[in-house]
Amino acid sequence: MGCRDTILDENRQYWTGRASGYSEVNQLELATQQRQKWSECLHAEIARQFPDRAPESMRVLEVGTGPGFFAILLQELGYDVTAIDLTPAMLEEAKKNAGELACRICWMEMNAEALDFANESFDVVVSRNLTWNLPHPDKAYAEWVRVLKPGGLLLNFDANWYAYLFDDEAQAAYDRDRANSAEQGVWDQNVEAEGENFDVMEDIARRVPLSKILRPAWDLKQLTAHGLQAEADEEVWQRVWSEEEKISFASTPMFLVRGAKIERFIRLET
Repeated sequence: MGCRDTILDENRQYWTGRASGYSEVNQLELATQQRQKWSECLHAEIARQFPDRAPESMRVLEVGTGPGFFAILLQELGYDVTAIDLTPAMLEEAKKNAGELACRICWMEMNAEALDFANESFDVVVSRNLTWNLPHPDKAYAEWVRVLKPGGLLLNFDANWYAYLFDDEAQAAYDRDRANSAEQGVWDQNVEAEGENFDVMEDIARRVPLSKILRPAWDLKQLTAHGLQAEADEEVWQRVWSEEEKISFASTPMFLVRGAKIERFIRLET
């Protein structure tokens, strides 16, 4: 078994331990303005690609749902939502957070890099804060594109979360974020939310490929190779993050990678 294969099991174990604490973060988002900000963002992005489609006519797959934040918002908007996660404990938290909406969402335990769906099953594939910690993100993107219908939309929200482990300038910026968070009395999710598991996550981050790759340039190259018309929105964090997040994560702003699947595409092997 290779190093990256063991990371999958380590991820499952890590996020099992983090399920309750991470769920509290999502519960806070659901109880504040983040709920409306993210809901408006998701709906606007999907409507941009499908201006004449009603939400209830569209199948949406959320990959790496965690405690269910996106799945809940998308179901509230009327979309037909399937939400998957590698960790059963996360899915249990998601169902609890969804409340009465839980029965309207299809929850499934599944590996983001090996989807158990037929080709061209979904109109939209969405993900947040997942790709960075995958052992084979290239395989994940290939799978997400495979299950996307022609003309479909892929939305991936992520950041260069652990670049500081490999870059001195990023480390200095990361240290400033910690100092600014403490000085301004901001709850520092980047450290406090992970608690005693912080070193475990850093160890995993050192071994996954994307921690040392500058993004979203890498993502755009991947999606283009798979036949998507891809673009990046590197200012999306301004619209969806809370003021606390903008302080705590100042050096790692969230980006959006947006890809539309071309109706007919012939992949050229190099």
